[in-house]
Amino acid sequence: MVATLVKLRFLLLANSLKKKPWQLVAVIIGALYGLGLLVGAVALLFALSFGSIEFARTVTVLAGAALIIGWTILPMLTSGIDQTVDSARLATFPIPLNTLVLSLAISGVLGVPGIVTLIAALATAGTWWKHPAAAIVAVVCAVVGVLTCVIGSRMLVALSSRIGAGRRAREAKGILIFVPLLLLGPIIFGLSQMFRDAPNLFPRIAEIVSWTPFGAIWAVPADVALGNPGRAALEFLIGVATLAALLLLWRWGLARALETPNRPAQSTSRARGLGLFGVFSGTPSGAVAARALTYWIRDPRYAQALIAVPLVPVLIFVYAGGNDNLAALNTVAPIIAVLLSMSIYTDVSYDNTAFALHLQSGVSGRADRTGRVLALAVFAAPISIGLAVASVAVSGTWQILPGLLGITTGVLLTGFGVSSFVSGRFVFAVPAPGESPFTSKPGGGVSLMLSTFATWSMVGILVIPEMVLAIVGFALDIPILGWLSLVVGILLGSGLMVIGIRQGGAILDRRGPDLLAKLQAHR
Repeated sequence: MVATLVKLRFLLLANSLKKKPWQLVAVIIGALYGLGLLVGAVALLFALSFGSIEFARTVTVLAGAALIIGWTILPMLTSGIDQTVDSARLATFPIPLNTLVLSLAISGVLGVPGIVTLIAALATAGTWWKHPAAAIVAVVCAVVGVLTCVIGSRMLVALSSRIGAGRRAREAKGILIFVPLLLLGPIIFGLSQMFRDAPNLFPRIAEIVSWTPFGAIWAVPADVALGNPGRAALEFLIGVATLAALLLLWRWGLARALETPNRPAQSTSRARGLGLFGVFSGTPSGAVAARALTYWIRDPRYAQALIAVPLVPVLIFVYAGGNDNLAALNTVAPIIAVLLSMSIYTDVSYDNTAFALHLQSGVSGRADRTGRVLALAVFAAPISIGLAVASVAVSGTWQILPGLLGITTGVLLTGFGVSSFVSGRFVFAVPAPGESPFTSKPGGGVSLMLSTFATWSMVGILVIPEMVLAIVGFALDIPILGWLSLVVGILLGSGLMVIGIRQGGAILDRRGPDLLAKLQAHR
């Protein structure tokens, strides 16, 4: 039974990739990237063997603890990373609970993240090759540590499944993971400054972490090498006890999830009036705009794009040196304009099979493109322009406002056009309606990243005229060039937007059924 379930996991993954060749390409690219990181990690662990035991102990304990914490917390926040064999789908089969637990644990270890983690953990034996006893112990501790990672991740997901089943919970989880990820740079920058000021802080933290469930198992080989067998034995007991506790909690949570599965909550809300459909005009474009803006308000997959708006100024402020370089804040508006204008190039993909409504109702491609742009422009234009004005007010550089508005407006309008064209031609493997915004299909994350880079590059090339005028005007202090940049940004951007809407609409008229078939295949 265990072998059958593990085999099923790989069959499901292989069939998914066969249906979507581009996702297979993305998986290969992602695997090569992960392989590069793995090689670097293994090389670093072997290099630690040439330093002091205390330094190697500090690095392995802190890195190992971070590994367990990351494995345990991230799947909960992302509604599960590896759900190829979802336990909820196996609830109707007469599989013994212990067999299911063992199968899911093995399939978790044999997944790509599990294999990479296992190889990196086993490489810690290379850190202690000068101490044979410590190297042998490191292999055993690596296996315990990896099992703790995998079982800890599944345990927390199982325990939180009943809490996190609702839409509001998914939105909260999305914010919990997205905000720290965006602020990861400033956090690392601040920590590096703190550690630079206090170089002995790392060993102190490692000493404390080595007695916690997260770091104890990773400290055992170092204490064996240092000749502290009593302490090593206590740390090993803490590590094994942690694994046993996580396993029991996971088994209990899985049993509850299988016996009393979650049921979709029944909505008690009642529609009042026409909502946004009563605000926009009664035209096809107006109807599409009302529908799209409703998604922006209620769908967390769209809302995640807005989280970046208040965080981008924080990132730039920190990286630019704070109050010493306030002029760097002038880049906020163009960056936000890019992010917002590019946010609709996956619009058709986000519609999923509901895109059939557009085809059945006979909405023209041009009306579809126009409505989606109009919905985004309702808030994207005021936000972008407002940030441009606010940035020059804070930095005291009012003289560059026309040029900055030229760049911002050009980027925003051009982005509208490019997004309208791309979303009418391609569909992407994105989270389905109702799923977590951070759920990733096999290879979907990499393919989406590559397409994002391509569309951003396209926008960057098309806005060169207004950017050159504005930058030359800034550098040579020629105000007239800033005003010319504003005129070019408005006129050229508007032209490109119209072209993008028309061409994207024409493509959508021709390829609408093909796009719907691809969306059906992505389900």
